[in-house]
Amino acid sequence: MLTMRHLALGLLALAPLGPAQALELSETLALQISPTVLSDYRSSGISQTLGDPAMQLDLMLTHASGLYAGVWTSNVEFGYDWLEDDHYGTRQEVDYYAGYYWQISDAISLDTYYNRYTYPGESQFNGADIYLTLDAYGFFVGGRHSHDTEQTSSGYYAGYRTLLPLDIGLELKYERIDYKDDVFFNRDWTRGSQAYDNWSVGLQKDLFGVTWGLSYVDTDLSDAQCLSFSGYDDLCSATLVVSAGMTF
Repeated sequence: MLTMRHLALGLLALAPLGPAQALELSETLALQISPTVLSDYRSSGISQTLGDPAMQLDLMLTHASGLYAGVWTSNVEFGYDWLEDDHYGTRQEVDYYAGYYWQISDAISLDTYYNRYTYPGESQFNGADIYLTLDAYGFFVGGRHSHDTEQTSSGYYAGYRTLLPLDIGLELKYERIDYKDDVFFNRDWTRGSQAYDNWSVGLQKDLFGVTWGLSYVDTDLSDAQCLSFSGYDDLCSATLVVSAGMTF
């Protein structure tokens, strides 16, 4: 999840609300394989693919105790190789994560995990996150702390998930990200800010063995602030993200 990137595993397509399929390895171990295609890879409201489509794959090993670990990957496009000062930078993100999911009751759960994110070819963006999320009766709140070679940041988020008629999943989410230093600037660089807000509204439906998603994603960053942060002025504005995924 990079400095300009991820504060949440998953991204902008909703996670399945129903029970996921998995490959049973033993009575206590299962392997879940989840490929996904998205029209745009947005992390905390900011595109990681210059607005282009992304192909992602998640391999997660789960244990009956609630422990889990996995590898997640996606194509990325930052438009520039900041390490070599040319236009041939990294094209992939690879994350390694491990965590514990505690089902406290039928309606309450607690999820915490550590995530190490890497970018082949742009190692200066490598770093790690720690997440904690409490889910109760459809409402969820959480926070994360991130650190990479460039800076430290933190964030918190809240939202609500429910199942609408026709088995359509709905997720509402708000997130605030704080980079602790001025990283967002106006057009003439005379005023900076450390934090920004992003939000999303997502719908999801399982049909023909595929989980289809449609999410509206937006941030409160201006074009100038987006340009100062990402190098582009059109990666932080409102968009619709369409996704299709499967779980084996």
